[in-house]
Amino acid sequence: MAPLEIGYLLPTRDQAVRGDHNLEQLVQQARRAEALGFHSVWAGDSPLTRPRADPLLLLSAVAVATRRITLGTAVLLPALRHPILLAHQLATLDRLADGRLIVGVGGGFPNRGTKDQFTALGVAFARRVSRLEESIEVMRRLWSGREVSYAGRHFEFHGVTLAPAPDRPAGPPIWLAGGGEAALRRVARLADGWLPYPPQAHTYAREWAALQRSAARPIAPALYATLCLDEDPGRARNRLRASIERYYNAPLEAVEGVQAMFAGTARAAADWLTSYAEAGARHVVIRLAADDHLAALENFAGHVLPLLDVKGTA
Repeated sequence: MAPLEIGYLLPTRDQAVRGDHNLEQLVQQARRAEALGFHSVWAGDSPLTRPRADPLLLLSAVAVATRRITLGTAVLLPALRHPILLAHQLATLDRLADGRLIVGVGGGFPNRGTKDQFTALGVAFARRVSRLEESIEVMRRLWSGREVSYAGRHFEFHGVTLAPAPDRPAGPPIWLAGGGEAALRRVARLADGWLPYPPQAHTYAREWAALQRSAARPIAPALYATLCLDEDPGRARNRLRASIERYYNAPLEAVEGVQAMFAGTARAAADWLTSYAEAGARHVVIRLAADDHLAALENFAGHVLPLLDVKGTA
């Protein structure tokens, strides 16, 4: 089993839902994650359904404030944006980060809040997946640095050249969220990485095996996982419930039925994460369910990281 890389999701939504809009402390948390040996920091995207700081602007500040750590979006919703503008933003961010960017993307979870968000922004919710796929194709072409003309189902333009091009000639890697047959086919066809959140490790193992059989290119296997740590498992469960229900405005039981979630001790958390590593995951993006996120970050680094087989950092 290869060593894990561990990423940290910046608590942009958790902070906003509590009425705290101090963005500098998010940048400082990214710097602290780098100092603690995390491999990546990530920011989520939801301008209206679950409002928070814009991920690309925040990660631009993080890019300047850090030196080693990878930056990622977990996950960005390209269908909400025009791909020329998004490709331009991401290329600029990749330049600021000296090629440290991963573009994690998804189509948007099919619920009422997401649908309302798409409607408010004038994008047809029913066409979000095909728009996502076309956006990926458009952005990769634009990142080539060459003049691009394109005519598709959703976008058409002629003679467009982006400057600056991304730091890397092929552009930043694109990781796709999602599980199930349709999502796996999309990942196999389009993605450089896979960022799902299945509640059970055996589901991850089964889908990863299927993905490896069908992928058109090498795929980086990742995982998005939520954890709440406490030496009292019952207290951890109560704290997880409070955090998740505040975050999603939905019952914990409904959310944990579709997402990888853990509440309990550091030792049990390490065992739980190791089960996903054994299933094939190599990069885990950790979302910490907590009130004090800096303390939770320090706690995870001090008590869980030493129990994992973690890849060294430069």
